[in-house]
Amino acid sequence: MRKFPEHFVWGTATSSFQIEGGRESRGESIWDQFCKNPGKVLNGDHGEVACDHINRYKEDVQLMKDLNVPWYRFSISWSRIFPNGDRVVNEEGLQFYDNLLTELEQQGIKPAVTLYHWDLPQALQDKGGWMNRDIVEEFAHYCDVIFDCFGDRVSNWITHNEPWVVSWLGYGSGEHAPGYRDIPGFLKAAHHVLLSHGVVVKRFRERGLQGEIGITLNLNSSYPFNENASSVEAAVRWDGFLNRWFLDPVFKGQYPADMLEHYSVYTDFSFVKEGDLDTMSAAVDFLGINYYSISYLTHQPGAWLEAGHEGGGHRRTSMGWEVYAKGLSDLLIRLKNDYDNPVIYVTENGAAYDDEVTNGEVHDPERVQYLQEHLDACLDAIDADVDLRGYFAWSFLDNFEWAFGYCKRFGLVYVDFETQQRIPKESAKWFQQVILNNGLKIQQQYT
Repeated sequence: MRKFPEHFVWGTATSSFQIEGGRESRGESIWDQFCKNPGKVLNGDHGEVACDHINRYKEDVQLMKDLNVPWYRFSISWSRIFPNGDRVVNEEGLQFYDNLLTELEQQGIKPAVTLYHWDLPQALQDKGGWMNRDIVEEFAHYCDVIFDCFGDRVSNWITHNEPWVVSWLGYGSGEHAPGYRDIPGFLKAAHHVLLSHGVVVKRFRERGLQGEIGITLNLNSSYPFNENASSVEAAVRWDGFLNRWFLDPVFKGQYPADMLEHYSVYTDFSFVKEGDLDTMSAAVDFLGINYYSISYLTHQPGAWLEAGHEGGGHRRTSMGWEVYAKGLSDLLIRLKNDYDNPVIYVTENGAAYDDEVTNGEVHDPERVQYLQEHLDACLDAIDADVDLRGYFAWSFLDNFEWAFGYCKRFGLVYVDFETQQRIPKESAKWFQQVILNNGLKIQQQYT
């Protein structure tokens, strides 16, 4: 048995738009609008019902309790609290989260709350969304309301989930809502997301709230595909684009110089105002990281950042993502070395596979193997003195997987989206034992 440290945090994670449904009781978000655009979401799927968590939250919390899950990371829907993107509160929305927190408290499950997981009110997008600096104050006001209501009931807060996805996929490549394809827009959006993070951290401190606040970044380990200098340079650029552009402002109060040079052909950075970087680097209590896969890079003229992706020969999930758990331990150790050993939580880690129900059960040995390997990697990092405090499996339920609709299943719990039946998978029962043991049984070496 490989043991985790005493008091290690175990949990599962979801997000509001992906599971809640309840479209009739919230305002339109950018994802509602995006889902209406033909060809943007597979099969024309949408989040109007999703997992119907808005009506089934008691059942879902009971299921977490049955699986001995001690922490639950969920997000609050901005568009459920401020349906019109103004400052008129939807009391019904606040009541839902009040009820959810009460249910969690009664079952002895601790909440970790994400304040923004991509469901921006469409009315704010109509004013420019994250490209408009005014959104910083709008986000801070929304967070103020949440802190007023729930600040004494939540001990773990995350300002933003994956600013890279918000800014690049939303405003740069257009693969996610709101679907813009504009490099200067990506850079503005990224800046304003990080700036709003810093403003909210400062307001949290000013309130004297108990508990911790941090940010969650999606990070990976970027490796050169071969030893060619051009491949090494491509990997550095990709790391700057995905990792350092978001890590450095938060932990060093600066943007990486090499990426400023790369991006200078697109913008003069006039949206960066005096004092912004000081605000963005407000001290956090932890860094959340979401880790799924790795990247192998080569020099590819004409590609974005002149970086091309190559396969590393590892097995893949149904998302097509390569499985390489050592990438996680490499990443964690790199964060310790480059960013002064921050407190870290793995706030998402998991895999999608083509799960099927057989005789009322779901056997998903590939997911068990994935989780086993990545938890082993976490232990390797802890052995290397990384200050890793917890791990949240993504995700608790099969859900709306953004542009992939309902065809990709990440859940520990299978959801029949027609009947809304929940079936804990083999991986859920395996994870339950990991939590109960606070450790991993030594298993066979996977190849």
